[in-house]
Amino acid sequence: MIYNINIIGGETARALTVDRSVSGKRTVDRMETNYYEWYSDNLQRDMPIKVYGHAGKPVLFIPCQNGRFFDFENFGMADAVAGWIDSGRMLVFSIDTVDEETFSNRDGDPYWRIRQYERWIDYITREVVPFVRSYANEKNGWEGYPGLMVFGCSMGASHALNLYLRYPDLFDRCLALSGVYHASYCFGEYMDEVVYRNSPADYMAEFPIGHPFIAEYNRHKAVLCTGQGAWEEPWSTRWLDECFRRVGIYAWVDYWGYDVNHDWPWWYKQANYFLPYLLD
Repeated sequence: MIYNINIIGGETARALTVDRSVSGKRTVDRMETNYYEWYSDNLQRDMPIKVYGHAGKPVLFIPCQNGRFFDFENFGMADAVAGWIDSGRMLVFSIDTVDEETFSNRDGDPYWRIRQYERWIDYITREVVPFVRSYANEKNGWEGYPGLMVFGCSMGASHALNLYLRYPDLFDRCLALSGVYHASYCFGEYMDEVVYRNSPADYMAEFPIGHPFIAEYNRHKAVLCTGQGAWEEPWSTRWLDECFRRVGIYAWVDYWGYDVNHDWPWWYKQANYFLPYLLD
């Protein structure tokens, strides 16, 4: 695949490198970062991606509900996991969501909404993943087709786990914090084959014992974590936990305390708690 990659301002085939190693208060200001964008044939628009780090495991970060690529930085996660990035253990790629058109657009036509979401999935699997693999290979001196970790919080966790479960040939690690994995949470009673395909709680409830994906999942590593405090929805994680147990999928499913709220300070702590396991 050939990418026509631009930076803001329209300069072609060059990355905007930010190097403020001698100034700036935030850790991310001293981190190697590169910004890219290209026209997505799947979404029919320019789509941005920002890269954090110089080497390491490629990590695709999915922002929270209605999120943008800069949320990894602006909400402080880049600073929170900077030690892993600066040490060359992980290379983070942050992208835009299309939630405002899809999962969040509750008054829109559900048929169109879920198909637009599927086009976003195609954008990730057919455009972003090849770009990430090529970039990671160049930075690490690798060859071949490295697996990606997919990481998200809140609705980003829902998307992340969906990608991990649907595409075990692309994603071999998953960190899903405080997700809701039932598409009905945003689509209500509407159901068709594309909603089903993007609702982990539904398709995993009927996942056949002995499916070949199970062996792949069990060679990989996935973490699902939820708090049980304000704004959390642990019921959805519990449902998926039971689905996994039924078919013999091994995942680290962790329930934090009743004081653990659905908010960034807890996600910083959880990310740093689970990354040693996922990056090992």
